[in-house]
Amino acid sequence: MKKISALILLLMVVLAAAPGQAAETPAAGQSKVDATATKQQAYPKVVLYSVAWCPHCKEAKEYFTRNNIPFINKDVELDEKAMDELTKKYKSQGVPVIVIGDDKKVLKGFNPELFEKAVKEIQSKK
Repeated sequence: MKKISALILLLMVVLAAAPGQAAETPAAGQSKVDATATKQQAYPKVVLYSVAWCPHCKEAKEYFTRNNIPFINKDVELDEKAMDELTKKYKSQGVPVIVIGDDKKVLKGFNPELFEKAVKEIQSKK
């Protein structure tokens, strides 16, 4: 009899808590994540012109990967079109070159603080 009473009491506690939880539960197929907060954190398109042996290119790749920043890596030694873009469009003979937001910002070299500053400038203009 004690087991049944304890079970009924437990069931009543669970049912009493359920309405409050139901109000916080998102509708089927919807995420509980705030879409506007996610949009503010989203990075613009990032393209990295690099070579495999460059320590600064490696640092940039590791930074992007560690911070979950999506990027496109274009190795200019393996991709002739990327080399043409680097030298003709961006007027650079060195790497890394980081292009942010479809040519809104072009960074020659890699510095995490300057990269984040450039991203914030682009995001604030949206």
